[in-house]
Amino acid sequence: METFVDDKKNISIKARSIVIGKNVQFGNNIKVTIKGDFALGDFSRLGGDCQIFGNNVKFGAHLFNSSGLRIGGGGRQHPSANFEIGDRCTIHNNFINVCEPVKIGNDVGLSPDTSIMTHGYWLSVLEGYPATFSGVSIGDGVIVGYRSLIMMGVSIADYCVVGAQSVVTKSLKEKGIYAGSPAKFIKEIVPLNSDQREEKVNHIISEYYKIAEYHNIYQKLKLDYPWIYFKDFAFNVETFEYHGTEDDETDDLRDYIRKWGIRIYTERPFVAKFTF
Repeated sequence: METFVDDKKNISIKARSIVIGKNVQFGNNIKVTIKGDFALGDFSRLGGDCQIFGNNVKFGAHLFNSSGLRIGGGGRQHPSANFEIGDRCTIHNNFINVCEPVKIGNDVGLSPDTSIMTHGYWLSVLEGYPATFSGVSIGDGVIVGYRSLIMMGVSIADYCVVGAQSVVTKSLKEKGIYAGSPAKFIKEIVPLNSDQREEKVNHIISEYYKIAEYHNIYQKLKLDYPWIYFKDFAFNVETFEYHGTEDDETDDLRDYIRKWGIRIYTERPFVAKFTF
């Protein structure tokens, strides 16, 4: 077994193997005890008050976890107690049961107080009571709304939106917006045309100027759609390509743009740098 300990932050990680990427940030009060392998990708943040138990646990690159994450629960001592999440994901104070495997794709968001269950039982199955043990898979680009519950055996297709306080009891097989208890299809997701896209970006920029002034940033942007140029930094709002020199002010714009789902990831972390 390998160990990673930071007494100052009250961090203890124990696993068969530990791989921690570059430029990783940790909060305080983190306990990880797993039998298999643990990995945390480059440029990731694992927030405070975190408890992780199970067999194998793998976080991709550019993870952002605020705080309060719990992975484990009943069945966490089983060989199937595996958790894997892809790159550029955001998770919060979620409870994720790993009695059976949980696999989450890239660019996924789990809103605060969202839970994932992989088992359910109580009284004896010999008396006819139910018992279900089945893993959960979530595709790329999925957002799960505040206080939602994903039940055992569910598979969520790529690029689904799950509304707040939904209970997903059956697999969501096609891209779309779903909500309710149980979650049901609400409507399709229809991309904007080229004129609508440029109009939307102009609106986003106009809204950003209000934030920039509040942060004492007075540099002007240049839009040459789909590129936005700001100081010595530029990025493409469709392909998410970027180039140039970054600083605190370009970070501020980049992180604001992210709030509109235009998710530009660089080697600089998402951190609130403007304090008062």
